[in-house]
Amino acid sequence: MPGPALPALIVSETERHELEQLVKRPSTPQQLALRAQIILRASDGESQGQIARELGIGEQTSRCWRRRWQAQQASELPVAKRLADAPRSGAPATFTLEQITQLYALACAPPEQYGRPLSHWTPRELADELVKQGIVERISSRHVGRLLAEAELKPHQSRYWLHPPRTPTLPPKSPISARSTNRPPSGPNAASTPTASMK
Repeated sequence: MPGPALPALIVSETERHELEQLVKRPSTPQQLALRAQIILRASDGESQGQIARELGIGEQTSRCWRRRWQAQQASELPVAKRLADAPRSGAPATFTLEQITQLYALACAPPEQYGRPLSHWTPRELADELVKQGIVERISSRHVGRLLAEAELKPHQSRYWLHPPRTPTLPPKSPISARSTNRPPSGPNAASTPTASMK
């Protein structure tokens, strides 16, 4: 059985205008436009069920954004900021350019050089070696994989990259150069070839 109908959200004229612009603007990310639609519909007095059906979302999503809007009502944040994702806890660790460069150098070196009986590095082995050498305090194998992908580095191809195959030597250039087309031809057929006379 559905709960009691919730009162319409209070939205100022300025906020309504900003919400409508977010919905209409083609460059607005889809999630942001959807959230703006939820708030607009809730301000028109539509129920959570109606909003969910009309927008093809769950009632929980509609309820969540309604609560977020009400909680930030007093804030002076712009509408787009109020509809943005909340910051996630535990921001990912950042690494210096020097640490990332050391990772790339390690990925291009043979694993045997570091006492690892491998034909090529894996992200897990690289992460372990980075910590072992004290280059980083900690790093996940997934993050190592992402950093390698961003640099388009493939450790299993590093041997090829460091030692490209020899190219076959080309034969020496011919000493004969192309004959000028301004000179009359010479040889047995030269007499039969007409030449233009200059007067």
